[in-house]
Amino acid sequence: MSTIANGVWPTMITPYTEDNKIDYDAVLRIIEWYDKQGVTGIFAVCQSSEMFFLTKEERLALAKFVVENTPKHIGVIASGHVAASKEDQIEEAKAIIDTGISSYVFISNQFAKPEESEETARENIEYLIDRIPDATFGIYECPYPYKRLVTPETLKWCADTGRFQFLKDTCCDLDMLQAKVNAVKGTDLKIFNANSATLLESLKMGCAGFSGVMANFHSDLYAWLCKNYETQPALAKKVQDFVGLASVIECQCYPVNAKYHMNLEGVKMGISSRSRDMAELTSSRKIEVEELHDLTALFRETFLN
Repeated sequence: MSTIANGVWPTMITPYTEDNKIDYDAVLRIIEWYDKQGVTGIFAVCQSSEMFFLTKEERLALAKFVVENTPKHIGVIASGHVAASKEDQIEEAKAIIDTGISSYVFISNQFAKPEESEETARENIEYLIDRIPDATFGIYECPYPYKRLVTPETLKWCADTGRFQFLKDTCCDLDMLQAKVNAVKGTDLKIFNANSATLLESLKMGCAGFSGVMANFHSDLYAWLCKNYETQPALAKKVQDFVGLASVIECQCYPVNAKYHMNLEGVKMGISSRSRDMAELTSSRKIEVEELHDLTALFRETFLN
């Protein structure tokens, strides 16, 4: 297992053919686009990938395809942690790990039910990792089916096992992020912020990068920010202001709008989704996405070229 490099890890979307199968030609085009955008790695088979709406066979095949077709300088992590029973979770985790991913990402809400304690969550984490040897892990604070944030104490416990390398944090709270950064200081566990609005401040406090849905719109801006925020602070503030405000588009009808935006980028694919009705992307919403695309190009030309 390789280490998790700092930078941008997009949450990869899944395109479909007209007969509702995974469009692997379009998946390949997405990978090529990510590479041109300067991402560090790809987070495949996640919620953006509609993993809850993929079959077990599709999740495994998708992970395998992404690993086999991603350039070696780009890392790949994957989840697929949706099974109900621990035994099924372990079986699928091992299968996805065998595809050659850098780390397998657990979903935090699978560790315990909403009413269950952190002690129960830690017991379940220990049960899982003890039965999946020779692998490293990540955690994603996925908001579906319910959002369970990892406490700083539990995160430190995970880091101290020596098995965890990655947290996709969705708390959207700088005070909590700081507590988590402090909790894992000196360990191998890195925190990647999924929230655009707080990204710059989170980088300053010690987060390792960005792993969020907006990397499907303009990964290059996030890559620039992660790389240059220390050496070009004034310009970094401008980039932060832009990506933070632009991120309101994710409240529209994601991932349908991201697929529409990919087409504007020349990454051809259908915009259908298993998790959202593509009819939600109304004509006015399409115009909003088009305007964001044009404004992003203007921002690059004005400030980054």
